[in-house]
Amino acid sequence: MHQHVHTDGGEDVGPSTRGPKDTFITVYGRKPVLEALADATLTVDKVIAADNARGGSLAAILAAARDRGVPVRRASEHRVKVLAGNGHHDQGVLADVVAPRMRLVAEFVDELAGAPADRPSALLVLDAVTNPANVGMVLRSATAAGLDGVLVPRRGVPAIDPLVIKASAGVAFRAPILRASSAADGCATLRAAGITVLGLAAGAPTSLLRDRLPDRVALVLGNETNGLSQDVLGELDGTVSIPMHGGVESLNVASAAAIASYELLRHRHP
Repeated sequence: MHQHVHTDGGEDVGPSTRGPKDTFITVYGRKPVLEALADATLTVDKVIAADNARGGSLAAILAAARDRGVPVRRASEHRVKVLAGNGHHDQGVLADVVAPRMRLVAEFVDELAGAPADRPSALLVLDAVTNPANVGMVLRSATAAGLDGVLVPRRGVPAIDPLVIKASAGVAFRAPILRASSAADGCATLRAAGITVLGLAAGAPTSLLRDRLPDRVALVLGNETNGLSQDVLGELDGTVSIPMHGGVESLNVASAAAIASYELLRHRHP
């Protein structure tokens, strides 16, 4: 049995310290929890149910957990809400699901340091991308394109929750997610490891589709409305753009991520 302790969502940890939010994806709500337990390809670490939670759907969850040997813990209603981090939609139950490809940025760069010097690397970084649907679609595109990772910082981006999972069509559980305290901190770690960090920005003279990119590169996707944040701008090696025609000024961040993901794949396998 796993011995991880689930801590409050607001707790931060150091850049080299793996916390629960860097190991598990927390699913809340009775239907999402039951779906996670029913998926034999997922490893559910534990279920936490509120002391006052009742009903047939909860009984089904408890039975499914028992059948799979998943430990069930009881906690106060308030504690479950805090752990779910959502306020209203937990329905008195949550589950911690192991995300096998989730790791710290520091762990990723340590692995890269031990790889051959000519091994390419392609990443996306989410910088204050606040819409859960966009986060989910980015994870789906990046995973489909075989990218090495998507940096989803603990601050400034929604938690990977049922809304993100639904938008990703379930891919979020198996996505190559990299964790850092903030997008800027993650970018600094990547740059220190020799990865070129480029911001995706409208009007940048370098074209994502036309110009050659470095073999080891991370593309930063900015906020849906305001673009790249000031903190991240200070950690960039440059900017690149997706060519726009027909008077269109920008693309939805999820659409831009899909284009970027497959352009990075094309650069790796021209």
